Amino acid sequence: MSLNRNEKEAVIAEVAAQAGKSQTLALAEYRGLTVAQLDALRKTARAQGVYLHVLKNTLARRAVAGTPFEVAAESMSGPLIYGFSEDAVAAAKVIADFAKGNDKLVIKAGAYAGKALDANGVKALASIPSKEVLLAQICGLLQSPISGLARVLAAVGEQKGGGAAAPAEAAEAPVAEAPAA
Repeated sequence: MSLNRNEKEAVIAEVAAQAGKSQTLALAEYRGLTVAQLDALRKTARAQGVYLHVLKNTLARRAVAGTPFEVAAESMSGPLIYGFSEDAVAAAKVIADFAKGNDKLVIKAGAYAGKALDANGVKALASIPSKEVLLAQICGLLQSPISGLARVLAAVGEQKGGGAAAPAEAAEAPVAEAPAA
């Protein structure tokens, strides 16, 4: 069933709004996937914050016109599923991970930061760790010199006479008893 003009305009407006707030677009051909497989892909995408939609290519081209994703317009042919994400790697990661387990989903192209990506570019973008992982790695790198310094100081303290153990032994020494009155 085809869409009437108002419905098409609504779809274009929805996709354009999504494209306006997204950083990444990933395109994949879904020919041969079952409805259950597409539902599983959509569920995974929804959990990762990815807007995943099957669109007519002409509507998608109109929706991305004037956005940084316009560079991918020439790749929009065939039965495609479009993944938009605010996170720089989420859309590429969802589609690439699903494609690893299902050979019928074929990554076609994408766009990031106003640059068109081919299938290998989308896969490379998907291999970048997520924002949370990168922040944890940075935190570990910043913490490493401080914890190393603390270990060295503790070792020097132990080497020079027991370190923190000396004050504890002094506290355990018997106190002279006061004469009874």
